[in-house]
Amino acid sequence: MRVRFGEAQRFICMNCYHCLFLLCFALVSVAVPGMAYEAMYERTPVGTVEIKELPGRLALETRTDQSYFERDNGLFMRLFRYIEANEIAMTVPVEAEEKPGVMRFFVGGDHGKTPSDSEQVQVVEMPARTVASLGMRGGYNHGNFEKGRTKLLRWLAEQSDWEAEGEPYVVYWHGPFVPRWMKRSEVHIPVRVAESRAEGTQSSTP
Repeated sequence: MRVRFGEAQRFICMNCYHCLFLLCFALVSVAVPGMAYEAMYERTPVGTVEIKELPGRLALETRTDQSYFERDNGLFMRLFRYIEANEIAMTVPVEAEEKPGVMRFFVGGDHGKTPSDSEQVQVVEMPARTVASLGMRGGYNHGNFEKGRTKLLRWLAEQSDWEAEGEPYVVYWHGPFVPRWMKRSEVHIPVRVAESRAEGTQSSTP
């Protein structure tokens, strides 16, 4: 006797194959360096805090009045549709600020035609900056960002050489189809040399 699948069963099976394909693609993308986007700088190891210099780069930026972590804020897809429509290469990681919500894609070094502002996406020249960076692993959600932010602020408060020069923000290294346990991210705080250290250096100069 031949058993025929109903429409609902066929739909479920097709979705299972689709999800399996996306998962395999995500795993290969993580494992094979040749498939990765251009990296703007080196990742901070998980659980490590470091001071690092970020290069200046052209960014594509979009905003919302809501928190970045509000459900379905649409920022990622705005930027993705923009680079797809304009055939613009991007780099990793991407940046996000919590409130008001901001997301930035950074344009690759060989970006082809020069990007221009649209109704929802602005082109921004981001200067080089120094940041304190905490490397993390796990899902891209508000809880993980808050844990990383708290840990990094505590670390910075204990440093005598550095002080904050801006608000914490998060950077994401992987796309939405990478499993949570493989996702890498960082919390950054822009920093500068502490005034006390700078004054001490100047006073010791002959």
